[in-house]
Amino acid sequence: MNAPRPEPGADFRIGELRSGVLRAWRDSPTRLTEDTNAERDLRVGGYRDRLFVELAQNAADAAALAGVPGRLRVRLAGGELRVANTGAPLDAAGVAALASLRASAKREGTVGRFGVGFAAVLAVTSEPRVVSRTGGVAFSADRTRAELGSEGEVPVLRLPWPLPAGEPDVPAGFDTEVRLPLRSGVDGAALLGLVAGEVPDLLLALPWLAEVDVAGDRWTRTTTGATVVLTAPDGTSGRWLTHRGEGGTWAVPVDTGGVPRPVGEDVLHVPTPTDERLSLPARLLAPVPVEPSRRRVLPGGRTRAALAAAANDYPALLRLLPAEHRLALVPGAGFPLSEVDSTLRELVLRRLATAEWLPAAAGGELGVAHARVLGIDSPALVESLAEVVPGLVAAPLCGQSPARVLATAGAGTVGAAGIVDAVTGLERPPSWWCVLYDGLLAAVEERVVATDELGALPVPLVDGRTVPGPRGALLLDDPEPLAGLDVVGLHVVHPDAAHPLLERLGATRAGPGDLLEAPALRDAVERSVADARSGVDVLPLVDTVLRLVSAAGAGELGALALPARSGWRRADELVLPGAPLLDVLDPEAVGDDAPLDVLDTDFAARWPEHVLTAVGVLDTFAVVSDDEPGEPGHDLPEEAEWWDSLPEPPGRLLAVRDLDLVADDAWPAAVRLLAARPETHRALTLPGGHTRWWLARFAVLGGGLPAEWRLPSAEHLAGLFDPVPATGLPEELLAAIGVRTDLTPADAEDAADLCARLADPGRDVPPGLALRAHEALAGARFAGLEPPDAVRALDGSVTDAASAVVLDAPWLLAVWPADRLVALPGFADAAALADVLDLPLAGDVTTGRVTSEGEFARWRDLPAIREVAGLLGADLPDGGVLVHEELTVGDTAVPWWFDGTPHAADTADGLARAFAWVAGRWADRLLITALLDEPDARTLLA
Repeated sequence: MNAPRPEPGADFRIGELRSGVLRAWRDSPTRLTEDTNAERDLRVGGYRDRLFVELAQNAADAAALAGVPGRLRVRLAGGELRVANTGAPLDAAGVAALASLRASAKREGTVGRFGVGFAAVLAVTSEPRVVSRTGGVAFSADRTRAELGSEGEVPVLRLPWPLPAGEPDVPAGFDTEVRLPLRSGVDGAALLGLVAGEVPDLLLALPWLAEVDVAGDRWTRTTTGATVVLTAPDGTSGRWLTHRGEGGTWAVPVDTGGVPRPVGEDVLHVPTPTDERLSLPARLLAPVPVEPSRRRVLPGGRTRAALAAAANDYPALLRLLPAEHRLALVPGAGFPLSEVDSTLRELVLRRLATAEWLPAAAGGELGVAHARVLGIDSPALVESLAEVVPGLVAAPLCGQSPARVLATAGAGTVGAAGIVDAVTGLERPPSWWCVLYDGLLAAVEERVVATDELGALPVPLVDGRTVPGPRGALLLDDPEPLAGLDVVGLHVVHPDAAHPLLERLGATRAGPGDLLEAPALRDAVERSVADARSGVDVLPLVDTVLRLVSAAGAGELGALALPARSGWRRADELVLPGAPLLDVLDPEAVGDDAPLDVLDTDFAARWPEHVLTAVGVLDTFAVVSDDEPGEPGHDLPEEAEWWDSLPEPPGRLLAVRDLDLVADDAWPAAVRLLAARPETHRALTLPGGHTRWWLARFAVLGGGLPAEWRLPSAEHLAGLFDPVPATGLPEELLAAIGVRTDLTPADAEDAADLCARLADPGRDVPPGLALRAHEALAGARFAGLEPPDAVRALDGSVTDAASAVVLDAPWLLAVWPADRLVALPGFADAAALADVLDLPLAGDVTTGRVTSEGEFARWRDLPAIREVAGLLGADLPDGGVLVHEELTVGDTAVPWWFDGTPHAADTADGLARAFAWVAGRWADRLLITALLDEPDARTLLA
């Protein structure tokens, strides 16, 4: 049970307080007005909406004074709001404070026990009472008016009165209760709802308050270490991580795992809420100087000092969090919400810059001002760079998001370029670089880092050097073939540092074949002969190249220096000892100053022949291949002349080199050697290729060029060309090197030779061969071809070109002697032949004209012609023919003639020829003649 309550107001000097106030009002009539106005200002101004805040502060202060966690209970009873609390009971100083608008009973270390803030109760009542186990006090607007004899507005809290008779005791278990009869228009249920909404914030702000009960709904506050747990009536709880320092308390909500949930927009708490808006991630509860209303801070140095003290404590709150969550409490960029917010943010960021709260990758902690954040989310990279980048923040505080957050606080960011700068010049084991590459590759694949940012990334090489940039470096699965080799510019990655990232950045995955293509190795090969002749030991390079060629099966490294019988030579200038090629070369082509030499015998014995030939050493003729030749620069004999002979540049070049080094008497063996291998055989048989062209003009068979002979089987050329002497070569090879199979001249020189053979009176040239030879010459449009002095005439004789003409029409045979006519099968190419031989056309120089009279007859009117046309299935031409009893041209009788109009003697032969020419059936002229004589199908078929 509660102890018996003393006589109401016995120890609180209520009467004295009241008498003093009344005396002051009487002595100074304006004092009453001042007090009335002051109380009105508090009621409608600073302390509006702060009823429960102020009562909760009083309860927390009472608990603090008693040294025990406080409990607070809120109820509606009989139209009154009753707020009971545990802790230090009401005393005389408290009553005096309640009755003063300008004084407080606040003690050191308390929030404000029964001070000016009690005026907040006037928002709901004009008859408040405070009942404690030590006594109580009442205030009443009505009793004050009665005392003053006034009907107007009076101050309520200036005159204390004893509690009414029969005032109920303080509820069991509590020490004090404030009882507020609600004035008309105040909704009690709504008021309880507002109170309930303020409970969680007040429990956090008032550490001496452990429990709040609002109409049976109970909230509790418990503390475990730095975490405050606020449990709601429904059993749910909220957790706040707090740090209490000299400058106040910082608090941030956390989940059950300790992960912070930044508060976002909030207000300054002193420790109860003010109207000063803040945008910091954590809540500040600090003893900042405020106006009497406790809504606004007081401007001036004391406020800035208090905010500075609070900011000084802020890093300690961050240290309570695991490292990966600390950045959640770094203030983000944005506009301040108030002047206090601007000042506090500035102070907090400044403190975060200097205080050591960020975990350092190298150990310990550091401030933001000295911190550098890896902008790539890679703990492995952080670990690799911990001792390389000063001030590097430890993982997991890495990546773009942490970098952006800490940049607002002044931290530097280390990106890909920064990493490259930091590691340039480092000496680390190759395996260390491999770990570094792991982290960078992940960043590249996630598109956090662009490959061009890593262009200068150092790469350790197998020779112990570290070079800037992977481009051009080689990644070898087996670097053993390079043991002992020192080639300037050859960058082979150390196998312990080989990594896919280097390939992404331009390094080349290289097997033996790829290594042989390395520019640095190629350069070393190109200068190897000069190096060897100047005294440089090139044997390590030679052995390395040959080992690589042995593994790769390919080479094309003809510039490689190899020992010859007479010194160092290029590989492609050497012949294997005992090679078949040596048997066909001119002796003067092999030797010290000769184009070729023989590989040193002892050296040749050390390596397989296929390895030596792969680098260019000859055992047979070498082939030159170029899929896109641009000009004649392949070191082939007479290459430019061949190039000029072509109608257009070659689309591909495939040719045999060194043909000009063959001995004159060795060509049959040389051709057999060319045919023995597929690559040389293809070059030998390629139409229009350099090899065939050159052999036809320079190879020697039986003392003559191939084109001077015909194949033994080409008997249709007999008379103009003799069969090639016995060589033992098959005809297909003889044809490939230019031995004749037909009359077609290959060039102007060949055409001139054909003309000379035709004009050789010692040759018995069959008439048909002469006609075909002239036909071949008609197509010989070669520049520089000189016309012959003598020609082969139609009768087989050789005649002076000055008296010869080219037969260009069949009717001219009747007026020109055969020994002056040069003819070819048909007449279409007569003009071309005349141009080649520089002869006139017979038609152009014939002066004879038809001298006989003829009778015109339409072809359709000639029954015999119609019958022949029907048998042949030929269309009758338009027009007709002049039929002559006897057709004469000049004084010469002719069977037919054509001078734009066909003429025919009245004979079957004359009509047949004229009709055949006009009808375009000249080849059928003899058949038409026979049909005119015997117009019968049997004649046609026989």
